[in-house]
Amino acid sequence: MQELIDAALADIRLGTADGRSVCVTSSFQPECVVLTHLLVQDRPDIPVLFLDTGYHFPETYAYRDEIAARFHLNLVNLLPRQTVAQQESAFGILYQTAPDRCCALRKVEPLFAGVGEYGVWFTALRREQSPTRANLRIFEEFRLPGGKVLAKVSPLAGWDSTHVRQYLRQNSIPVLPLYDLGYTSVGCAPCTVRPADPDNPRSGRWVGQQKLECGIHISAG
Repeated sequence: MQELIDAALADIRLGTADGRSVCVTSSFQPECVVLTHLLVQDRPDIPVLFLDTGYHFPETYAYRDEIAARFHLNLVNLLPRQTVAQQESAFGILYQTAPDRCCALRKVEPLFAGVGEYGVWFTALRREQSPTRANLRIFEEFRLPGGKVLAKVSPLAGWDSTHVRQYLRQNSIPVLPLYDLGYTSVGCAPCTVRPADPDNPRSGRWVGQQKLECGIHISAG
C-alpha cells in the first residue's frame, strides 16, 4: 500500500500529472482517515479537502477537528456558494424536494472547484461500498466540467471494512462516534440514518430516494 502511494506521489504511472499538485478529499469516515494517515506520512502538508455542506452532524464536525489536530492536517474546508439559510430561503428544503439538486449545489460544485486546483486527487473509495463502485479502478482519469483532466487515485479500492478497522486499531485511531451508534456510512444529517440493510453499508443514505451517489464521483466527461 505505501509503495502504491509513494508511486503516485512521485508521479509514477500518472503520465504527465504534476506530482507536486496533490490533494486528498476526506469526509472523515473510517477509510478516509486511514488514507489521510497513510498520505501524511510522506506528505504532511498535503491539502485535505473537506466538503462543509452545512448539513453535517455535530459529531462529524467535532471529529473532523479532533483528527485535524491529531494529524496536524492542512485542512481545507470547501464551502458552497450559498449558506444553508440562503439556499433554503431561495429554493426551500431541497434535500426533501430535490436531493440531486441539493447535492449538486452543496457537494458537487464546491468539490469540483476545489479539486480543480490540483493535478492528482486521492480518494478513499472502496469497491465494497456500493454496487456503483464495484468496478472502481485504483488509477483513472477524471474529467472536470471545465475540461481539465485529473489523475484520480483510490489506493484502498480493494480493501474491505475488516482491513479498515484493523488499520485503525493498529494505529490507535478513533472512529467517528456515530459508527458506535450503528451508522455504517455517514453523510449529511438530514439524509443519513442507520442502515436498513446490514449487508449494504450505504443503505442508510437517501432512504426512500432512487439515489446511490451524491454525484462527485461521476466524471463530467
